[in-house]
Amino acid sequence: MYQGRRVLVTVAACCALAAGGGPALAAAGGGAGGASGGPTPDPAGSAGRVVDVGEGRGIRLECRGSGSPTVVLVSGTGGAADEWTTAADPARPTIAPKPGAGAVLPAVASFTRVCAYDRPGTTRFDGGPAASTPVAQPTTAAAGVRDLRAALAAGGERPPYVLVGASWGAMIAELFARTDFPRVAGLVTVDGASPYLRDTLTAAQWSDWMKKIAATDTGKGAEVPDYETSVAQIRRAPAPPRPLPAVVLTSDRPWDLGVGNSGSTWPAWLAAQDRLARELRARHVPETGSGHGIAVERPRLVVDAVREVVERARDGG
Repeated sequence: MYQGRRVLVTVAACCALAAGGGPALAAAGGGAGGASGGPTPDPAGSAGRVVDVGEGRGIRLECRGSGSPTVVLVSGTGGAADEWTTAADPARPTIAPKPGAGAVLPAVASFTRVCAYDRPGTTRFDGGPAASTPVAQPTTAAAGVRDLRAALAAGGERPPYVLVGASWGAMIAELFARTDFPRVAGLVTVDGASPYLRDTLTAAQWSDWMKKIAATDTGKGAEVPDYETSVAQIRRAPAPPRPLPAVVLTSDRPWDLGVGNSGSTWPAWLAAQDRLARELRARHVPETGSGHGIAVERPRLVVDAVREVVERARDGG
């Protein structure tokens, strides 16, 4: 199983965890510049574009396909939009993932409109900085929702949306669904960080995790999630008035947050996934044959889950 930097960094917002070795790419935020920097030009040959979200800021948005609802892909910590255009080769699991038609974004584009975007402070698979304007860190789920809402509006992308959130991105997706409910048609979480981790981790594990994340803030604009504040934001937000079509995908190859000496965090992660699935009244898929990076390791599972939610949304839920 390939466990490069981009997969590992989505686990706990740092570059060296106990999730398993593998070739590591550049550190998160390398070359991203300070919070006052402008957007980086889009990579040559990219299908994306930088849209103006106001206050002198731009966010890179990449959309393909046609149809409704529009699927919106929200990456994990540090992950740019190419997290969804890249896939591992199951027949060659030690080889670095590559762009291809079997990746999540191009596959979803075959049956509906789909968008991914570069959050501020994220990096591409090649280690280069994302094209979006960096901002001050740490960031919160509410800030992520505001940026995503602004990017979709600036790009002319129309609701309803099916939100697909991986790791930290799942917290942004869940808060978006709670606060923009009339415009959200469904939700898929991809080994998503759950607000229930605040309850399922021990107090020592949670404290050590927060300290580890805080230590990654270099002051250079690399993305650093503020989980404490974001959990409170999600818990304050009203639940949707009716259940959304939803699927929760959970890794089944154990990995660990690698914090402190208080034991494995894997059982707490699974317990939080169970509680998230119950809260969302979602179909839970706990057997994925994957580590934390399901979108890259097993993209077909993600595509199938998205197709299921899109079809349910089209049928009225």
